[in-house]
Formats: sequence, C-alpha cells, structure tokens
Amino acid sequence: MSNSGGSFVGLLSYETLVHAVAGAMGSVTAMTVFFPLDTAKSRLQVDDKRKSQSTPVILAEIAKEEGFLALYRGWFPVISSLCCSNFVYFYTFNALKKVAASGPGKPRPGKDLLMGMVAGVVNVILTTPMWVVNTRLKLQGVRFRNEDLHQTHYRGIFNAFSQIIADEGVGTLWNGTLPSLILVVNPAVQFMIYEAMKRKAGKGGRKISSAKIFLIGAIAKAIATTATYPLQTIQAILRFGQYKGDGKGGLMGSISNIFFLFMDRIKKHGFLGLYKGLEAKLLQTVLTAALMFVVYEKITSATFRVMGLNKKPKH
Repeated sequence: MSNSGGSFVGLLSYETLVHAVAGAMGSVTAMTVFFPLDTAKSRLQVDDKRKSQSTPVILAEIAKEEGFLALYRGWFPVISSLCCSNFVYFYTFNALKKVAASGPGKPRPGKDLLMGMVAGVVNVILTTPMWVVNTRLKLQGVRFRNEDLHQTHYRGIFNAFSQIIADEGVGTLWNGTLPSLILVVNPAVQFMIYEAMKRKAGKGGRKISSAKIFLIGAIAKAIATTATYPLQTIQAILRFGQYKGDGKGGLMGSISNIFFLFMDRIKKHGFLGLYKGLEAKLLQTVLTAALMFVVYEKITSATFRVMGLNKKPKH
C-alpha cells in the first residue's frame, strides 16, 4: 500500500474508532468517580478570596453551605465536554500513531510528543466552546467569597451557548484559547511518558497488569500537571469570563491578559498562589487519568479480542 493509502486507512480505521470510544468512556467513568475533587479545584482557581485549605476541608465546606449535591454541580456539561474532548484527542492521537507506524523508524518519545501536541491543537480548536460553557455552568449558583464575581443564570447547555453568543459575542466561546493551546503540552507530555513507560513495561511481550497501568497513568499525569498548573489556573479564570482585561484585542491582548493575571496572582498570593488548588487538582487529575487509562486499556483489549483483532496496536 502506498504511504498516502496507509495514511488514509490510519485516519479512518475501525481500530482508531475503538481507541476513541474507549478513551471517551474511560474518561467519563473516571471523572464521574472523582468529580467532587474537580469541584474543589475549580473553586480554588476562580474564587481568589477562598482560603486555600486541604481538599477534604473545602469539600466539607461546600457540602455544608450549599448541600451535598453541590459537589456534583455541573456534572453533565463537564462529562459531555470531556466525552467529546477525549474522543477527539484519542481519535487524532491514535490515527497519527497508526500513520507513523506504517512509515519508517521506530516509535520514539519525540514522535509521541509531537503527535500528542497535534492531537491537542485539534482538540482545543474543536472543543473550547464546550469547556467555556461548562466552566460557567459548573460555577453557577456558587457562594463566592469574592464579591466582585457575579452570578450567571443559564437554564442548561444550549441556553448558555445562546446567551453567551447574544450577550458577549461568538468569540467569547473561545475565551482562554491561547493558554489552552500552550497547555496542549500537558496531555502531550502525559502521553509521551505513558507510552514510553508502557513500552518499557511491556518489553519482550510481557503482560502489563491493571495496577501497573494505573501507576504509569498516575505518574505521567502528575508530572504533566505540576509542570503546567499555573497556566491552567489562568485558563480557568479566562473561561469563567469575568476578567475584563485591558481592552486590547487579538493575540497581543490575549498575551497581555495572561501576563497580567500571572503578575496579579503573584502580587496577591505570592509565587505559591500560582499553585493554589494544586493539591485538589493533583488528587483529581492523577486519580482520574490513572483510572481512565485502566478502563481505556480494558475496553480496547476486550473489543479487539471480541472482534478477532488479537494483534496489539504498535506502541
């Protein structure tokens, strides 16, 4: 088969679709299990008057002040966004991996990093509007410590989309895109470490246990998250949409907003203020990623076995 034919098959293959569906299902399962930790992280990132306490204390406060179900506020929009986002990411990453495997050269961490970054860019451009809407819905009805933050009144996902477009313009749906594009390095680093550790663990055809997959997924995500967390905080503030910036538009406006928010955070809370909510984020993101990879690997291997595709995808 010609290279272009191999590329086309890689992009539109059944195997790639299985990886995408398994990645989406794995992320939905894992996020549902650890969702309250995401709630704690969002509050600490956006509401800068809230004292940074340990995650159990924050969760107990939210449950006491707003009721237990507040820990799951915004679950559906987050899960919908995550499902679409992971489907796009896993599909693009595994399609590129299949194309690369049909070409010359062995799999290398550098290749995995590049494929992860391309998959991340595609994902950001297609799914940022969903993440902007879900950030708004997740923080709706919240009792903010910061009185400058005002309440929003959306009746659901579609109402939020139409209200944001009508009141703030369609461009608002891509708020936080620049930090998101820079943050494609997070899943790219995560997948690079995950793939490299998995290749090492499975050398010589060794079977990799679920416990090992969980540990590899956790280590990969912990490194990626710690390295990029300050920018994730800025991304959450921009998505929430109540930071007005300096009025500059375009790329320069986005860069100056990011720079100002970094400086403002350091001025108010010191350098460690950039890591406010990291404990909750690490707990949530590391456990979620680790469980996601276990579910993902189980679904893909079971599906390939049932469909008679016993050959393992090249790693």
